Amino acid sequence: MTKWVYSFGAGTADGSADMKNLLGGKGANLAEMSSLGLPVPAGFTITTEVCTAYYDNDRRYPDELSGQLDEALAKIEAQVGVKFGDAKDPLLVSVRSGARASMPGMMDTVLNLGLNDETVRGLATASGDERFAYDSYRRFIQMFGDVVLEVDHHHFEEILELHKEDRGYSMDTDLNAEDWRKVIEGFKAKIIEETGEPFPQNPKDQLWAAVSAVFGSWMNQRAITYRRLHAIPASWGTAVNVQAMVFGNMGDDCATGVAFTRDPSTGENIFYGEYLVNAQGEDVVAGIRTPQHLTIQGKEANGSDLPAMEEVMPEVFGQLNDVRLRLEKHYRDIQDVEFTVQRGTLYMLQTRAGKRTAPAALKIAVDFVNEGLITKEEAINRVDPASLDQLLHPTLDPDAQRHVLTRGLPASPGAASGKIVFSADAAEKQAAAGDAVILCRIETSPDDIHGMHAAKGILTTRGGMTSHAAVVARGMGRACVAGAGELRIDYKTGVLRTRTDELREGDLITIDGGSGEVMKGEVPTLQPELSGDFGILMGWADSIRQMEVRANADTPTDCRTARDFGAEGVGLCRTEHMFFEGERIVAVREMIMADDERERRAALAKILPMQRQDFIEIFEIMDGLPVTIRLLDPPLHEFLPHGEAELAEFAEASNMPLDIVRSRAGKLNENNPMLGHRGCRLGISYPEIYEMQVRAIFEAAAHVSKELDKSVEPEVMIPLIAVKREIEILKELVDRIAQEVMDAEKTEIKYLVGTMIELPRAALRASEIAEEAEFFSFGTNDLTQTTYGLSRDDAGSFLGTYEHRGIIEQDPFISLDDEGVGELVSIATERGQAQRPDIKLGICGEHGGDPSSIHFCQKVGLDYVSCSPYRVPIARLAAAQAALTAKRQ
Repeated sequence: MTKWVYSFGAGTADGSADMKNLLGGKGANLAEMSSLGLPVPAGFTITTEVCTAYYDNDRRYPDELSGQLDEALAKIEAQVGVKFGDAKDPLLVSVRSGARASMPGMMDTVLNLGLNDETVRGLATASGDERFAYDSYRRFIQMFGDVVLEVDHHHFEEILELHKEDRGYSMDTDLNAEDWRKVIEGFKAKIIEETGEPFPQNPKDQLWAAVSAVFGSWMNQRAITYRRLHAIPASWGTAVNVQAMVFGNMGDDCATGVAFTRDPSTGENIFYGEYLVNAQGEDVVAGIRTPQHLTIQGKEANGSDLPAMEEVMPEVFGQLNDVRLRLEKHYRDIQDVEFTVQRGTLYMLQTRAGKRTAPAALKIAVDFVNEGLITKEEAINRVDPASLDQLLHPTLDPDAQRHVLTRGLPASPGAASGKIVFSADAAEKQAAAGDAVILCRIETSPDDIHGMHAAKGILTTRGGMTSHAAVVARGMGRACVAGAGELRIDYKTGVLRTRTDELREGDLITIDGGSGEVMKGEVPTLQPELSGDFGILMGWADSIRQMEVRANADTPTDCRTARDFGAEGVGLCRTEHMFFEGERIVAVREMIMADDERERRAALAKILPMQRQDFIEIFEIMDGLPVTIRLLDPPLHEFLPHGEAELAEFAEASNMPLDIVRSRAGKLNENNPMLGHRGCRLGISYPEIYEMQVRAIFEAAAHVSKELDKSVEPEVMIPLIAVKREIEILKELVDRIAQEVMDAEKTEIKYLVGTMIELPRAALRASEIAEEAEFFSFGTNDLTQTTYGLSRDDAGSFLGTYEHRGIIEQDPFISLDDEGVGELVSIATERGQAQRPDIKLGICGEHGGDPSSIHFCQKVGLDYVSCSPYRVPIARLAAAQAALTAKRQ
């Protein structure tokens, strides 16, 4: 027979901490604390498997559950010495959720269950405190009414506030027993009004209804959203914990509180927490009363006049501090605990790994190693790589007030404030004048690159997490909120509208690229500080990881940032991103709009020295580290002038008649440019373009090698290869131009020629492509697009629905789709290595900075990952964790 219910209490437990998947985090830790002999009220856990069975069987429970629950309830009664539903001295229980991954505040809780019109009188007699009994009953009705009966909590709050107003009370603690009886009658009347049924009086019915409500809350909207944001599978389910109530609201020798074994904000080794005298748990977090500090040190540090628990209850505080030290030593991690003091006796209600900021996580990990509690390997695994974003970008001051206008997608981390501008030109102009600006666009294009660089942050109303705005912003380290669909931007009138507000160019706004919030006005930010702990942990990570970490870097500034963050080379230099600044765009447009090869070569001659100088600076900065340079790969439409104003501007700059400009632009227009005349197709159609770029690369390499006496290691990447013959033709072009330059400069340059695998056909034909290619770099942005048949700029409009309905677990543009796209990567890796055993393999799509995707790269055997400069530390840590995972397997 399947065991569905696990008991704990009185120093024994059916479960343990390592049964988190079955018992949930809370249930597993309650069992562990019981086995450690800590004062845990007796209870039992209904397993996560019941939750799964509940949803798989149309919300019906397994047949054996009822009997097992009754047996477990009887064990609680035996340990506590009172009976559930007893009119004279009733056992009351709490019913709480407990998933295997902590989801604070996302699911439902019911306290004081078992009270009714009869048992409340028994509780009053047994406790000797009528006010306490009726206060507990009203709390139960309020929570049960909200959680189980779905009567909105504001109804109960309104009844209570009106009663306090009538009686001239300011605090809930002012109400006496008679007051609570009147409030209870109001609560019960409201329940009949809202549901048509009286408040249930049978304790067993209450218990089953509460258990069902907790299981039901696993699928409430806030829990679904939380799981999506934190990649928690719905299939995990939640456990339900039923536990004998202990009361922190029985008088002044009672209390309730929440504590951390160390400061979760800084990581400092101090006891950190709050408590309330004569209160129940929800009072601490509800904000109804001002909590008091646990320690005298905490009280003094925060300038509080309220007495610390260390002063009010010194003996109990000493016991709690002993528990704190014992739990931290046992779990070897910072713990977040909940406790209750009932008439001078301490009870532990929960312990779990404490949520912490990134600086605190680093300090705690390093300190625990120094204290001998954990190894360096364990320390590396204790820090969430994604949390390092908090260290690398400005963040909003958590104490600052904010007026949130709307929310979009958190596309690039960091917070920024500035004046609204609606064009890249305006952004550049105002930034040059000393203004901080936020570039607000319906969507961005490569034409906006100069404005994006000048802006403090970028806001778009369209696009997803891997849209142009998001990708470029992450590469630049700019805060970005994308896809804020409730916003409306009117370029003509210079107005940005929300449902409730209207802002104009020049008005101040703040964006938070970590949360997706868009706020009115300026919200103060805190600048990042990379502490010594960061360097120590990164050093440990670098000594363990097996994959190199490179950066996607297109400019000298990007390269310097990448090196500062520990990049070991450039994994992707997108040469087209060099073409959009200043006079360059005119020359590039002349090249594209040229009517014949002669005109095209004339335009290319203007571009060559610009490209060469770019590469000289990049090679100099990287100083011997490999630099992978992708030859031109934009859809042509990205370079074309758009609209009459741009067409006329280009005609004037190029001395070309406007009607000819208009005609040629029309001929170059494509129905589906992302699958059109781009990449190697462009190089085959117009080889002089790639000849110019290759010449610029090798002339720059020769200059840096000879004049600056620095080592240079270029890797020339030919994009969008689908057919072996394409790379044969273009590799011959690269080798020919390289040899011409080396002969002219009388120098030897070591280089590689390879390709980006971004088409399914290339992955499948990797063996023959590897006959020519010396390296593969997986361009997983386009490989995901072409495998799924999705546009990453448009898919954001429906991928959220797909995640919500369980069609996909997560956005494939954010975390690599192991089963589909990943299989193509695996096939190409295997076939490429079979043909060329020493082939170099890497990934340069946005997935190169995603921790879960990096684990896949380790598993499949890639040599390196490449990501935006600001994600290099994240990738370094994730690569170390991936290596440790591989070592264990």
